[in-house]
Amino acid sequence: MDLMKSERPKIICLLGPTGSGKTEIALAVAKECGGIVINSDSRQVYADFPIITAQPGSRERAACPHRLYGFLSSEEKISVGVYLEHARESIAKALAAEKVPVLVGGTGMYIRSLIEGIAEIPSVPADVSCYWLCRCQKEGSAVLHRLLTEKDPAYAAKIHPNDRQRVVRALEVFEATGRPLSWWHGQSSYDRPYRALRLGTHTTLDALTPILQKRIQRMLDCGAIEEALIARERCRNPDAPGWSGIGCRELWRHINKEISLDEACTLWMRNTRAYAKRQLTWFAKEPEVCWLSPMNPDAYVEKVIAFLKREDSLFEFQKKHL
Repeated sequence: MDLMKSERPKIICLLGPTGSGKTEIALAVAKECGGIVINSDSRQVYADFPIITAQPGSRERAACPHRLYGFLSSEEKISVGVYLEHARESIAKALAAEKVPVLVGGTGMYIRSLIEGIAEIPSVPADVSCYWLCRCQKEGSAVLHRLLTEKDPAYAAKIHPNDRQRVVRALEVFEATGRPLSWWHGQSSYDRPYRALRLGTHTTLDALTPILQKRIQRMLDCGAIEEALIARERCRNPDAPGWSGIGCRELWRHINKEISLDEACTLWMRNTRAYAKRQLTWFAKEPEVCWLSPMNPDAYVEKVIAFLKREDSLFEFQKKHL
């Protein structure tokens, strides 16, 4: 029997806030279960910022295949729809090679949309996109976020005022379609193509705070400033999507002599912590998540193996894996 045709394939989704240990857990799962790690973080897609966005390094990449990390230039936009196209292709290739797709990242909308679907939003005319991008450059994302709060309060409440890409996207969709983005997100009609095991890294904001502080210092020690300088040579537009990531925009201001390094690090930490808080709030509302301690990667491996064994697993694993 061809299980690829008769069953919905199984995928593993590791989710949790930034700095909670997802990368190491994904590596442990992939190594034990014959998997391919697939990125589901909207910042780790940018090639210019491997250090600042905490992309897997050479050690991790040597241990098992990794997909969808650092494949976009800073000028390129990525939407949920674009991500889904890439993710589905990577999942299909993993399945064809009889590998377990292990999706890992902190962008909750990516995982939710992959599993539960997202409405097909009509394309936005280029002149509308340009209009809102130019307004954002002139007036700032905080001003436009207040405008978005009037037009789409439900979606505005979910995103940070400094998130230029999402603010602009919501406003351009509203103008182009006459419907708020929150309305479109509620229109999905979707037959789930995957059987997904969602595993989350259980932690608290207080526990994360010192970890995040140390991680920023480690990024600086590994060459984050030098990375930002090189990235500026490739892309001198601070409003480009690649520069919108936390850490990127703070270092942009520093290397352009707008603020000191201490000020940049203070903002970097404050914004990272605020982002982690929003992630914790988002993931707390996600259904069907098994929360485990990030200090025990073996527990994740055990859950994955049990999931893959159930109901005639898609894959024929070697005895050493199971």
